Amino acid sequence: MNELFSFGLLAFTSFFTLINPLGSMPVFLTMTAELEQEHRVKTAKKATIVSFLVIMTFAFSGQLLFKFFGISVNSFRIVGGVIFFIMGMDMLQARLGKVKINESEIKTYVNDISITPLAIPMICGPGAITNAIVLMEDATTVSLKLMFVITLVLVLLLTYLIYYSSSRIIKFLGETGNNVMMRLMGLIVMVIAVEFFFSGLKPILLDIFK
Repeated sequence: MNELFSFGLLAFTSFFTLINPLGSMPVFLTMTAELEQEHRVKTAKKATIVSFLVIMTFAFSGQLLFKFFGISVNSFRIVGGVIFFIMGMDMLQARLGKVKINESEIKTYVNDISITPLAIPMICGPGAITNAIVLMEDATTVSLKLMFVITLVLVLLLTYLIYYSSSRIIKFLGETGNNVMMRLMGLIVMVIAVEFFFSGLKPILLDIFK
């Protein structure tokens, strides 16, 4: 029982830290600023469902997929870093908040951003995917595997609820406040991007120059 509780606590804290819904909320907030509440909720729901499916896929077949395609987690980190940097640059220039969406384009826009960049790599980035693979390898019993699934669902449910409440923050901040926060978060996202990029590049370079 102690082992089950310890594993559940480890899974919850590690996933919540790596997914970091509070940190990714400003990106969700700025990208959905022009959407009605109904479409914003749909975006949050789809992003969390897609994230769950992706993380579970990698958890149960991650090592197989990595070996089959001949890719590494470090490659994921580098690509994630590039995506983050471009996103941070757009946020820094307040481009995301200025996007105007026509009524006919809303459905396509919701589908696009809910998958990329919200689900991948904001919610289920390289860290969350790697964590899922490692934890699933440690889950040697059925009860531990079940605990893994329960904690993942709980973290993603919290992520959804945090995204869902972002509409209140939009109303509170207003357009000016939203743009100011977006620029500040743009800087933070670009710093995260650099960390991601070099944390993936360093092991590759060390292998090359061995």
